[in-house]
Amino acid sequence: MRAAHKQGYRSRAVYKLLEIDQRDRLLHRGMTVIDLGAAPGSWSQYCVERLGATGRVIALDILPMQPLPGVEVLQADFRDAKTLTELINRVEGRPVHLVLSDMAPNISGVTAIDQPRAMRLAEEALELACQVLVGNGSFLIKGFQGEGFDDYLQRLRECFRKVVIRKPKASRERSREVYLLARHAVCSKV
Repeated sequence: MRAAHKQGYRSRAVYKLLEIDQRDRLLHRGMTVIDLGAAPGSWSQYCVERLGATGRVIALDILPMQPLPGVEVLQADFRDAKTLTELINRVEGRPVHLVLSDMAPNISGVTAIDQPRAMRLAEEALELACQVLVGNGSFLIKGFQGEGFDDYLQRLRECFRKVVIRKPKASRERSREVYLLARHAVCSKV
């Protein structure tokens, strides 16, 4: 956390995205990116740096997030129909190239409760990605290995031409957390 703050980032989660981006060349100048579960905002900060002046970052979270230069912040639940309508209006017909999701449900500590919640959130994020992504767009989502994970992975493979699993060094080794990178959307409705 100290290193992230020293470099001006809001959380150490930025190092997970940075590592994936360096490996997979995820972000490019001029892209439009939607960042789900964005608070406190380190992924959005990193995206703005990588996308340049012609890029666009729209950050959504149910939690409040301090404003960031170059980031449009929407405090809302992405699963709400009104929020989806507002998001589509904000995109203004520009193609969305990438949807990011570093979301996790509130953890109870009971795996039998937490894992289904995490999988449901992931399903809903995928539904949103398929609604807003341009054909060949990409989707990066945090997932938790456990019940339902393999079925979700299969669903991603049906919606995207290429799906890989990444475990960034910045993730805690004992964590079940992994990142699923899905590229070349075929589920796009845009």
